[in-house]
Amino acid sequence: MCKTSLLSIAAAGLLSAALVHAQRGGQPVQLPEGAGKDLVQAECSTCHALNLVTNAGYPASEWPQVFGAMVNLPGDKAAAIAEYLGKNYPEKPKNPAVLIPGNVKVAIKEWVVPSLGSRPHDPLATADGSLWWTGQWANVLGRLNPRTGEMKEFPLKTPKAGPHGLTEDKDGNIWYTGNTAAHVGKLNPKTGEVTEYKMPDPAARDPHTPIFDKNGTLWFTLQSSNMVGRLDPKTGAVKLATAPTPRTNPYGIVIDSRGTPWFVQFGTNKLASIDPNTMEIREFTLPNADTRPRRIAISPDDVLWYADYSRGYLGRFDPKTGQTTEFASPGGPKSQPYGIAAVKDIIWYSESAVTPNTLVRFDTKTNKFQTWAIPSGGGVVRNMMATAEGNLVMACSGRNRVAYVTVEK
Repeated sequence: MCKTSLLSIAAAGLLSAALVHAQRGGQPVQLPEGAGKDLVQAECSTCHALNLVTNAGYPASEWPQVFGAMVNLPGDKAAAIAEYLGKNYPEKPKNPAVLIPGNVKVAIKEWVVPSLGSRPHDPLATADGSLWWTGQWANVLGRLNPRTGEMKEFPLKTPKAGPHGLTEDKDGNIWYTGNTAAHVGKLNPKTGEVTEYKMPDPAARDPHTPIFDKNGTLWFTLQSSNMVGRLDPKTGAVKLATAPTPRTNPYGIVIDSRGTPWFVQFGTNKLASIDPNTMEIREFTLPNADTRPRRIAISPDDVLWYADYSRGYLGRFDPKTGQTTEFASPGGPKSQPYGIAAVKDIIWYSESAVTPNTLVRFDTKTNKFQTWAIPSGGGVVRNMMATAEGNLVMACSGRNRVAYVTVEK
């Protein structure tokens, strides 16, 4: 359910909605008969496959919030669709959020982004205090002034680019990974000009998460290609390296104090470093074979912290000793820890499969957790980032929102 002019679902890996297929290679969805069926067929298949509706499940009272983040509908249509979906696709059993009290206070403020159904993917806190996001399905980058609430979206040059990850250079340019267009892009916020850097190898698909090192070199993961890339902004030259283990899905990436990039390998139970000069990749196997690290953070002592998406753990890996320590996430083994960030000795992350999604604080000195519910429910917080002041920015994908978390000092 979304505005056709705003989305490109092909960029999200789905078939044309006109086919009303579930996913690429899937079967057409047959909606149950009843009042509201024709409205759902008309409104909900305009921009995406109907399986995104039929695989979901909410009570009738919550369905309007879900599709209201994608399209504006008149009250009578919204009520009819909500009643039909609530009856035929009711709430499925979900893991309840586990809320752990503590002494720290936070304030979470959320904003609905301008393009409905844009699926904000990654957030970025910039030096001027702005909050940026990638509108992955709307093919835009967005900017928010958290002090005034003013928002602006910047359209990208290539259609269906699938903007994914974000980072900022020292001149204030915003760099992003074009997930489905196989390029890295640079946006000049002052002029709106977009410069694109194509991948030199046709096999280099799915640019994922970008980050700058202290020398101004851009590093980025390429998930489905099993690669890591290095881009020199001065020349535009891109160099690629392939991970030794096949199909490891390089995902989140950080830079340590010596300038060495570290990344997690979501397709296996490994994380890895890459030599910034030779681009040799060295892999480190985590103790549990079922571990699937998805995002990664680094604390000031160069210790790596990973979100174990498959097992519901927060993991600690010390590169100096090779020792791994794990902490069971409050929401349990099916909580799916995802977006993560470090602020000095505190690790922040979100549990993406509990209802509502939670913001989790972990004190590395005391090993104690504290949790908060995300007001909108979160809709999967895929990434978060710490601001210079020690606050947090988040993107709430399924709720079409971005969020600013103020941490009481």
